[in-house]
Amino acid sequence: MSRFWTLWIVGLTVANIAFAVILLLANARPGKDPQAKAETSGHIWDRDLRELNNPLPLWWLGLFVGTVIFGLVYLALYPGLGSYPGSLHWSVINDYNRDVARADAASAAALAQFNGKDIAELQASPAAMQVASHLFAANCAICHGSDARGASGFPNLTAANWQWGRDPATVEQTIGGGRIGVMPAWKAAVGADGVEELMNYVLSLSGPAPNASLVAAGEKKFALYCVACHGADGKGNTLLGAPNLTDENWLYGGSPDVVRKTIADGRQNQMPAHLERLGPLRIKLLAAYVLGLRSPHAVASLNGASTPSLAQ
Repeated sequence: MSRFWTLWIVGLTVANIAFAVILLLANARPGKDPQAKAETSGHIWDRDLRELNNPLPLWWLGLFVGTVIFGLVYLALYPGLGSYPGSLHWSVINDYNRDVARADAASAAALAQFNGKDIAELQASPAAMQVASHLFAANCAICHGSDARGASGFPNLTAANWQWGRDPATVEQTIGGGRIGVMPAWKAAVGADGVEELMNYVLSLSGPAPNASLVAAGEKKFALYCVACHGADGKGNTLLGAPNLTDENWLYGGSPDVVRKTIADGRQNQMPAHLERLGPLRIKLLAAYVLGLRSPHAVASLNGASTPSLAQ
């Protein structure tokens, strides 16, 4: 905060307190002789109802004095005068950091029992999987869904084939470091007819093509433009994050219109990195959990677990 605004705030604050004190003194007149004629304000209602101008009661003046003293003490202890931090040096961010530190310490103590365990050991531990289910619900379900089956642009974690592979080290890297997947646009290179041919060939790898007469032409273009990433058999390449085109697990959808758009315009998607925010132990717990999601029991536990939340 600049010096000008500090002085501005200090001036306004002090002026308000000084005005309160002046108002207090102006109304703290000593009591009059009870025998003296009552002083009125000059206001009369209903012809004979007069407003008296008596001194304020002592209890009211005491409360007024108390508020002034409270204000002065508060400004001495806490920030309220521009950039002056107060003698206690209290701040919202310090309070927040203390709360976070306490929560982190409590979470670390609860998670300590899982230190040093590998993926298989964590998967075999009901306590670990219950904690991991909370982690998933708090950090992953917003994209992958509460049932982990994903949505358009968000992978289905209960599927057999994963874009970047399913081995534990790879899954930990995916969750911790994130991923960026890019499918280039091909319309400029192959034209609208080429897109149609490629769409029919790609769909033929996992089922019937909408127009079987275009499959042969699409196969030639696939061999020319697509095998470098998806492989000659269309089964993808986990090192590149190129998906398997021979199953029915489509990231954006497997309808002709969606596949046509994917080929023509390309796609770009990102899995955010979570290591810095969650730490390596929570990442390993999540990896163990998602690797077991093909089990009906694991998927059902997303909605049935009831343990203290360690998801933050």
